[in-house]
Amino acid sequence: MEKFNSPHRHFIIYKPYGYLSQFYSNAKKEQKKNFLGLLFDFPSNTMAIGRLDEKSEGLLLITTDGKMSDFINSQKVDKEYYAQVNGDINEEAIRKLEEGVEIGFEGKKYITNPCKVNKLKELPDLPQRQKKIRDSRHGPTSWISVILNEGKFRQVRKMTSAVGFPTLRLVRVRVGDIQLDSMDIGEVIEVDNFNL
Repeated sequence: MEKFNSPHRHFIIYKPYGYLSQFYSNAKKEQKKNFLGLLFDFPSNTMAIGRLDEKSEGLLLITTDGKMSDFINSQKVDKEYYAQVNGDINEEAIRKLEEGVEIGFEGKKYITNPCKVNKLKELPDLPQRQKKIRDSRHGPTSWISVILNEGKFRQVRKMTSAVGFPTLRLVRVRVGDIQLDSMDIGEVIEVDNFNL
């Protein structure tokens, strides 16, 4: 377990759906987007550790410490996601996900590293997302837990699509030993350090 103590500032947040994992943008096409700075008055040199894409939500660590960011983004720290997928996922698809599947990354084909995947027996206790997910009239859905120690862009979404079960909702619930637990969407907690 790593423990960081420093004069830097550190935050744990529940990133909402529809927010970019950045604090501002000079790009005109992004000026109407939602940024993390809307949630809290973060210090000017703050960075997100391991981004979540705009349509994903959940646990996001924020820091002013670049060395800590590099460590957490390394493959030494597990990240766990809950993914609601389209359809009733089967054991064959779960096995393929665990062994590694081919996805596209930066214009090239990439085989994902082996990971841990489990089908959740009960619905996870998560806050209701602001944007409604399609209902059961459009067919069944199921939830899986995916534990990775890598994080390519939109990786979990690409992985579940590769085995025929596209992701409908994606929530990061754990980074190392830090858990989302009962945080509310948009909640920001400042901490003295990260215990990973």
